[in-house]
Amino acid sequence: MDFVEKYELCACLQCGKCTGGCPISMKAPLNIRSLMREVLLEGKSDRALERPGLWDCTTCATCNLRCPRGLKPAEFIVGLRAELVEAGRVPKTIIDALEGTYKHGNPWGRARQKRSEWKGDLAVKILPEEGEAEWLYFIGCAPSYDPRLQGIPRTLCRIFEAAGLDFGILGTKESCCGNEIRRIGEEGLFEELRGENTKNFRSSGAKAIVATSPHCFNAFKNEYNLDGFQVVHYTQLLTELMKEGKIKFSHEVRKKVAYHDPCFLGKQNGVFDPPREVLKAIPGIELLEFERSRERSLCCEGGGGRMWVEGTGEGKRNSEIRVRDARDMGAEIVATACPFCLLTLEDGTKTTGLEEKIHIKDIVEIVGEAIGFDHE
Repeated sequence: MDFVEKYELCACLQCGKCTGGCPISMKAPLNIRSLMREVLLEGKSDRALERPGLWDCTTCATCNLRCPRGLKPAEFIVGLRAELVEAGRVPKTIIDALEGTYKHGNPWGRARQKRSEWKGDLAVKILPEEGEAEWLYFIGCAPSYDPRLQGIPRTLCRIFEAAGLDFGILGTKESCCGNEIRRIGEEGLFEELRGENTKNFRSSGAKAIVATSPHCFNAFKNEYNLDGFQVVHYTQLLTELMKEGKIKFSHEVRKKVAYHDPCFLGKQNGVFDPPREVLKAIPGIELLEFERSRERSLCCEGGGGRMWVEGTGEGKRNSEIRVRDARDMGAEIVATACPFCLLTLEDGTKTTGLEEKIHIKDIVEIVGEAIGFDHE
């Protein structure tokens, strides 16, 4: 299909709402409106493909939501990146991430046999070798390997066990979900990952999948065609377990908490209330709202492959703006439900000198504290 036809460039009104709403365009050479017009008039020219701003896009999809014609400018950017990947004209760090995923099943190139080290001595059923389960818990690459994040799946497994949830994991068979791989522009590798993961999902015997990361959740829900599977983000499952009375809190968390909406959970999948319901149910928490929240939430800049390529823009990072906003509203904790958001926001506290005043936590960590895991 012709590139112009595929992305419906002739339907673009050139209204500029995509660029006006972009969380990156104010500080980086990324002007989606202008780029769409350029490709419409000139085709996929070298000049268009050499725009440095192509790698600044986080694929947060704010532009998709703002477009009055229902176009998807973020997908247009992914299409241009695919042309660059095909030609081998990509940053070295992106090449490394793609090679690591191809060889080892994760963008960091860590050994597959170490993918289950996050669980330590925690006894978790491996599917299907160690039996059957109703739920398959998909850990994700970052929580599997990053020391800062490894405690999140450990705590979530303990929460599931305490709630009596019948679940298991894939262990070392788990591979990258491919959400960022596709948005980098490597459609072929994404299709391989989708095929491999889908085969493992179906052979696991589980009927439902719960994901740590909104990025994995998005891929499974919208891009895997998992007919017959229920796919949820962990905050959705925790909300249901709380409503059923299966999660009990024994400790108060007397903190002012501001919740940061991850783009791939909120903007792209409409999951706004479950994370807030979980936080509201925790004794002692005073839940605060950012001025820019829900559909207007400020992107942390961690998506779309940006974890493996530095942006070209100058000025304050969005993570720094976010933590300063949290400080100004009196928050003590910024809670999120995304591994990438946690890492970028935590970096923001360090570069702004606010790491002693503002703490970044995943909702799972706060739930574990309220249950009493930190007090055992």
